[in-house]
Amino acid sequence: MKHTQQVIDQLLHQADRLSIPDFLQLLTQQFPGAVTFSTSFSFEDQVITHEILSNTLPIKIFTLDTGRMFSETYSVWSSTNAMYQTHIKAYYPNQDTLQDFVAANGPNSFYESIANRKACCFIRKVEPLQRALAGNAIWITGLRAEHSPDRHDLPILEWDETNQVIKYHPILHWSTDDVKTYIQQHRVPYNPLHDRGFVSIGCAPCTRAIQPGEDFRAGRWWWEDADKKECGLHVHAEATTSTVGSKI
Repeated sequence: MKHTQQVIDQLLHQADRLSIPDFLQLLTQQFPGAVTFSTSFSFEDQVITHEILSNTLPIKIFTLDTGRMFSETYSVWSSTNAMYQTHIKAYYPNQDTLQDFVAANGPNSFYESIANRKACCFIRKVEPLQRALAGNAIWITGLRAEHSPDRHDLPILEWDETNQVIKYHPILHWSTDDVKTYIQQHRVPYNPLHDRGFVSIGCAPCTRAIQPGEDFRAGRWWWEDADKKECGLHVHAEATTSTVGSKI
C-alpha cells in the first residue's frame, strides 16, 4: 500500500494542475489498457462519457445491467451508442446465482429485509463489477459529493482495497447545476427520468422520484434507514488521500 500511496500522491499533484480530459489522457499513458469507466447513464456518467468519447481516449466503458433497469435507461444507453458510434459493454449477474436467489426468496424479496436487499445488490451489481474491474488499475466513477453525506470528504483519487484499483472521481466537487449546464451545452443524451424528479437512478423497483427538499438519496431504497443506503459498489475504507479539486 505504501507504493500505491506514493502513486496516488503523485497523481493528485498532477490532477490539480490538469483539466479533466488532460488528466484522463495522462492516466491512459501511465496505465495503458488498464483504465476503465463504469456508467449507469446518469447525468454525471454522461458527462464523463462525453469527455472520454469526444476526445477519443483509450478508456474502456462498461455498464452493469441488473435486469431490473428502467426502460428510459436502456433508451439513453442506445442513444449514447448511436451518438458516439460506440458499443458500451455490459456485465450481467451470474445466471445460476440469480436464479437460485429468486427461487429461494421471490422476485421482490429486497423489500422484506436489508439482508435480502444487499444480497440482491451483490448478485446484480457487486459481483459483476468485480469481474468488470479485474485486471484494471484505474476505475473512473461519476460520484459527486452532493449525493451522500458519506461522500462529502472523499478525495478525487483513492485506493479501493476491495477491488485493488485506484478510483478516480473527476466531477466529485461539481454541483448539480454544473452537471446540467454541461449536458445542455454539449447536447449530451441524458436519462429523461432526471426531468421527473429522479436524482439517483438505479433499478426500477428500488428507485423513486424525490420531492422538493428531500435528500439526494431519498429516492433510493426509501423503505430503509438513511444510513444503510449503499449497494456495496462504493465501500469506503479510511481516507488515504487528501481532497483535491479538478475542473474541465
